[in-house]
Parts: sequence; structure tokens; C-alpha cells
Amino acid sequence: MVTQIRKTKSEERILSAAAELFYANGLRGVGVDQVIAASGVAKSTLYVHFRTKEELVAAYLRRTDDSWTAQLQAAAAGDDPREQLVGLFDALTDAFDRHGFFGCPFVSAAVEADLDSEARAVTVQHTRRRHAWLTELSVRAGAAAPDALARHIGLLIDGALTSGRLLQDRAVVEEAKSAARLLVAAHT
Repeated sequence: MVTQIRKTKSEERILSAAAELFYANGLRGVGVDQVIAASGVAKSTLYVHFRTKEELVAAYLRRTDDSWTAQLQAAAAGDDPREQLVGLFDALTDAFDRHGFFGCPFVSAAVEADLDSEARAVTVQHTRRRHAWLTELSVRAGAAAPDALARHIGLLIDGALTSGRLLQDRAVVEEAKSAARLLVAAHT
């Protein structure tokens, strides 16, 4: 039991340190030694949990997928699916206010990761998962073409995060939210 608690705490420290470093500096901009130093664990402890950097990156992306999906869903509160499709953009504003715009970790990973890597596979899985959720909301909103509306909203999310990173201007999120409102109205 003590070993499991220690393992869980060490793994959490490693993933938290990796998340901060990868998000701010990119996947290729961070070495394993930096994660070890930031997490305060021994090299052997890191390798007990993650045999390779690729495993660490994939775990970071899976954790980020769960966290980001939860943030989007929480921002999409309310009973009206049309408002949920617009309200989810508040998660982007909240993310910007918390730590500035370093962009979308999934877009960054997709740019940096090899096409056959686990990181890219997790990124594609995230995008498909988000699309399925947006499609479900679009169906509930009464969209004539729910798949198309979901794709458009997904593009607005990705575009806002990417432009936010480039311009360092949170106004892009408000512009994307306004565009989402117009799209939802046009599709429903």
C-alpha cells in the first residue's frame, strides 16, 4: 500500500512537471533531465513510471485530454445545447487568464510529433473525441447538418488557440465565440 501511494505521488509529480514544461516549451524543447529536475524525482523513479520520453509525452497528452475535455464541458453548462456550443469558448478564456496563451497542446504535439508516434495517435484521438461530443451537442441543438457544425466549431476552437498563441491576444477567443454564435444560429 505504501509503495502504491508513493508511486502515485511520484507519477503525479512527474506528470505535473512535464505538463508545465511541455506546454510552455513544446515536446522537443524539453528533455527528460529537465522533467526530472522540475519534478524532484530520481532518474530511476521517472523510468519506473515511463520507460521512454514518448511514453511520458503520451501520458501527458492523455491527462491533458481528460482535463481539457472536462473544462470544455464545464464551460458548456446550461440546458440549451445552442448556448452550450457557444459557452464552451469560455474555457478558452479561462485558460488564457490562468496561464497565458501557449496555444493548444494538441496542435503543438501534432506539429512536433512524428506521424507514426503515440503522441500523434493520442492527439488524433483527442480531436475525434471532441468532435463526437460537439456532434452530439449539435444534434441536440437541432442542427440540420450536425457533423458540419461540429467541424466548424472545432475549427474555431483550434483557430482561437492557435491565433491566441501567435498574437497573445485574448480578443481572438471573443471573436471565435461570436463566430460560433453566428454558426449555431445559421445551422439551427
